[in-house]
Amino acid sequence: MPQPSPLPTARRRRLGVELRRLRERADLTATQAAALLGATQSRVSNIEAGRYGVSADRVRTIARHYDCTDEPLTEALAAMTGERRRGWWEEYRDILSPHVLDLTEVEHHATALRVAHVINIPGLLQTAGHARALFGHTVPPLKPHEIEHRVSHRIKRQEILHREQPPPYTAIIHEAALRMHVGDGATVRTQLQHLNEISELDHVTIAVIPFVSGPFHTSGQGVDYFHGQVRQLDTVQLDTDHGAELIDSPAQLERYRLILDRTTQSALPPAKSRDFISQLVKDL
Repeated sequence: MPQPSPLPTARRRRLGVELRRLRERADLTATQAAALLGATQSRVSNIEAGRYGVSADRVRTIARHYDCTDEPLTEALAAMTGERRRGWWEEYRDILSPHVLDLTEVEHHATALRVAHVINIPGLLQTAGHARALFGHTVPPLKPHEIEHRVSHRIKRQEILHREQPPPYTAIIHEAALRMHVGDGATVRTQLQHLNEISELDHVTIAVIPFVSGPFHTSGQGVDYFHGQVRQLDTVQLDTDHGAELIDSPAQLERYRLILDRTTQSALPPAKSRDFISQLVKDL
């Protein structure tokens, strides 16, 4: 009998959470579900905790026993079982925190991304120089080789914007983040120019919130919204001092969808945002 995985991936844990939610909507206990599925309660619990993998057919069987009639959701859950190899980010397993690796995995599988940042340039849009300068100010301080590991990981994350079928990416960036001098003058200039260059890609949209827009609908906390294959599988990531916090409860997802919609209303259109950034470069 297979042993439970001590390090389930973020994707497998999310699959388990969604299967638990289906069971609870069916008003079944883990014991009752186990009887329906011909399994033990322990196995059901381990599947829901992401410690046991399940096949796509098994997911469909579980959904049927739980009276789930949402076929798109069932198929999206079945698709989450297909990974047989761990992602490229696993090479950083002993170097970076589990929070960072979970974020990378969720980001990698997103069908679209929307982010809103007030103080920092979004990670997927940072140049190596900007990221290196940023990591040079962490608490506690990082050693030079630790900084380089984090920079290489951040740059490798950005490959999702350049793959054959990249996800649509929308970044709402406040003027405060654009005016923050991270690194020397050349680093700042290169970062701003990079934002305008990458915003020319068809699938990348950058919208700037200028100071003159006044109050807007987020705090200083960065918000990253990752769209799943279906709406129920979306995920929000919040920047915190202790690391990335992933949120997937339906009520919170709806809240952050609304926050991002309202934040977008405070931002300049993409073309005017490019002009705004260009003027900042000229002013340096």
